[in-house]
Amino acid sequence: MDAIAETRTPQAAAGRAHRKQTTAALALLALGVVYGDIGTSPLYAAKETFRPEHGIPLTPLNVIGGVSAIFWALTIIVSLKYVTLVLRASNRGEGGIMALLALATSSVRDRPRTRAALLAIGVFGASLFYGDAVLTPAISVLSAVEGLEVGTQALQPFIVPIATGILIALFAIQRFGTGVVGMFFGPVCLLWFVALGASGVHNIVKAPVILQALDPGYALHFATRHGYASFIVLGSVLLAVTGAEALYADMGHFGKRAIRIAWFGVAAPGLILNYFGQGALLIARPDAIANPFYLAFPDWALYPMVVLATAATVIASQATISGAYSMTQQAVQLGYLPRMTILHTSERTIGQIYVPIVNWTLLLVVAAAVLGFGSSSRLAAAYGVSVMGTMLVTTLLTFFVLRYDWRYPLGLCLLTTGFFMLVDTVFFAAAMHKVLEGGWFPLALGSFVFFIMVTWRRGRELLIERLRGSSPPLAAFLEVLFLEPPPRVPGTAVFLTSSPDATPNALLHSLKHYKVLHEQNVFLNIEFRDVPWVQAENRIASERLAGDCWRIVARYGFMEQPDVALALEVCAPQGLQVDPMQVSYFLSREKIVPGASEKGLARWRDGVFAAMARNAGSITDFFNIPANRVVELGARIEI
Repeated sequence: MDAIAETRTPQAAAGRAHRKQTTAALALLALGVVYGDIGTSPLYAAKETFRPEHGIPLTPLNVIGGVSAIFWALTIIVSLKYVTLVLRASNRGEGGIMALLALATSSVRDRPRTRAALLAIGVFGASLFYGDAVLTPAISVLSAVEGLEVGTQALQPFIVPIATGILIALFAIQRFGTGVVGMFFGPVCLLWFVALGASGVHNIVKAPVILQALDPGYALHFATRHGYASFIVLGSVLLAVTGAEALYADMGHFGKRAIRIAWFGVAAPGLILNYFGQGALLIARPDAIANPFYLAFPDWALYPMVVLATAATVIASQATISGAYSMTQQAVQLGYLPRMTILHTSERTIGQIYVPIVNWTLLLVVAAAVLGFGSSSRLAAAYGVSVMGTMLVTTLLTFFVLRYDWRYPLGLCLLTTGFFMLVDTVFFAAAMHKVLEGGWFPLALGSFVFFIMVTWRRGRELLIERLRGSSPPLAAFLEVLFLEPPPRVPGTAVFLTSSPDATPNALLHSLKHYKVLHEQNVFLNIEFRDVPWVQAENRIASERLAGDCWRIVARYGFMEQPDVALALEVCAPQGLQVDPMQVSYFLSREKIVPGASEKGLARWRDGVFAAMARNAGSITDFFNIPANRVVELGARIEI
């Protein structure tokens, strides 16, 4: 039975699939999924860096300095910070800010104040990711379609409607999964990076002086010699590194080796050559600032590149949308969001999920951003805040992993992460300068998500405290119960409980109303760990209690889907024999009402939590419980 359980766990299936693919194949897939976002940054990053509104003249020296700043931003933030350092912070093979948060907080368990502060900061960083999930599709698709107006101004009025239509179609097909089109992601993005590099080489040859941008002195000159304007323009330079967080977030899907090969072998050369090429074009033709990306291509290549750019931005958007689904699933199972309907869109590939409420909410907000901002330039002002906020939090969490989990010397930890913290802070401060121009949008969105997360988390903690306080200890209750046992009826009753030591309210109400007890009773507690996967041998802890009762604890990671039916099946070797056709699942449905306790939430937040609890997804679907075998018993809980 343990062997069967091992083969049915998601991590085992994922591991087999991972081993079947060569590193080269994984690197090709990573080009589409991991580097789609950062790979489309050339559409707008250079254009925004050299905008005349910044007040920096478009002289050859300034162009070289701006390209140098972009090059060294890519080198420091992407190549050194993420690819070299952060990818090492593996939470049992998984990455991403939620995985890093779990790793960092577990390393400071003996420091409750530090842990609480890290949780708050980490959750806010994760909340900002949703701003990225909104702005990436909006700015990427819109900037790609804007290439049409380079060919003719007659198409300018149709840019926003076309972009909106593409985005609606993209979100509409999400429910079908990405398995069919996913196989094209890698080849399309490979073609995209090759086109970026070819365009760059074509223009560098015409103005090779741009190669002086490799000298970091030009970047330093550009960032310091223009007064306040230099600080402002850094908020545009950072657009070149948007999407770097995906390198870490998708580590579990492709592995560190494939991600590094794809970056240093294809993505980085293509990006660097293209940015240098756009700089060379601006030195030769300053008027090309209107759209240096598309004008860097020959006239005959304009419309083919619009098509290729649109395909690349759709892929970048798809990766971000899928990331939002994954982030939501992790947040739900770590207790920061209420249960939601999560649909698996592939029987073969672990991790391909679809979350309807997230999908349609994202579409509404993305469409509002496209229609409200109206151009990629206006969206660019909003983009950097959410990106750099998340990156800043990642650097902070990495310090605690280095110091308290890996036990590196304090001086080395401060030196390593302190340098990256300084760079992130400068870029974040530059991005915050654009709060009034649009940066308020991701901040407002992130703050709202943060409020929802902390309200749900605190509300659940209070609810569990009330349930434990109102329920007698399970062992003592059963001891008293079997002194004068009630009549027994055939079958097995499974009671889901929030605490393995407390008597479930559903049992108390069942005895009160039915006045009988099943011949076999299981008290099942589902426990989510702060690791992505739980090994099969650690999945189940079972204990036989008096009167043919069982206490079961089933443990899952935040990347796993709980399965109550399978959990009961795995207990067979310990002596728990369960006939699926003779099982009744007893659940307690709490009606939450605001209370007057000083330790509780504010009354209006009580109402928000109660509304979320009422609209939470089906517990039967979430735990894979047969709906036709469920009995729900109500309880009124005051928090």
